[in-house]
Amino acid sequence: MHLTIKHTTTYTFEGPVTYALQQLRKTPKSTHQQTVLEWETRIEGGEKQLSFEDHHNNTVELIGADRDVERLIVTSEGRVEINDGFGVVGPHLGPAPLWLYQRQTPLTRAGQGVRALARTVEGDETLDRLHNLSNAVRERVEFVVGISHADWTAEQVLAEGRGVCQDHTHVFIACARDLDIPARYVSGYLMLDDRIEQDAMHAWAEAYVEGLGWVAFDVANGISPDTRYVRVATGLDYTEAAPVTGTRIGGAGESLSIDIEVAQQ
Repeated sequence: MHLTIKHTTTYTFEGPVTYALQQLRKTPKSTHQQTVLEWETRIEGGEKQLSFEDHHNNTVELIGADRDVERLIVTSEGRVEINDGFGVVGPHLGPAPLWLYQRQTPLTRAGQGVRALARTVEGDETLDRLHNLSNAVRERVEFVVGISHADWTAEQVLAEGRGVCQDHTHVFIACARDLDIPARYVSGYLMLDDRIEQDAMHAWAEAYVEGLGWVAFDVANGISPDTRYVRVATGLDYTEAAPVTGTRIGGAGESLSIDIEVAQQ
């Protein structure tokens, strides 16, 4: 399947900005199941300073805003060909060692709630346990748009019992690591069946299974990613795979708008 993607991020500042630097992880890479046919990043009100690969093998772009700018627009756009791997991503690649993905982070630290949920997961094989874990998390955390906060931890999500795809992913990762299974966060694009326009990227998890490599789980939708999914960035949690992070000096305040279009070509 060929997907076309357009992702526009617009910053509007209340006053002139003296200095601003944005770090982007919005560029997909060619992997076992996907081939990037074309991709570009266009900037209005600034310029790209440099691009590099981070320790998770993500493409990172640093965008600097023009001095005294009051609006910065960053558009990422391209075409990607997707083949169905039935959720299997493949062998571990990149400079980060596999054991790193068993490390807890503030957002995925296992507390009483995570440990209790992990203990309920059954299965003779690792893959069976992971599928059962995905179902268990989905049953415990109701999907509710706009209910959660970006800094909610896995424990807070379980206590609330509601969340979005980011929250499902953090709980799954926390439980998998508590079960001594390497797991990581994935951000990317998902083609929806009912619309082209979206207001956010999607999130899912990958866990490492001996003999298969990384296997993907979209807990929020209860499936393994297929040809509608485009992988963009991975990390230990959301903070390392976020599409945009940054800092600025000047400007009394800012508003942010995100416009995403994902369609089959």
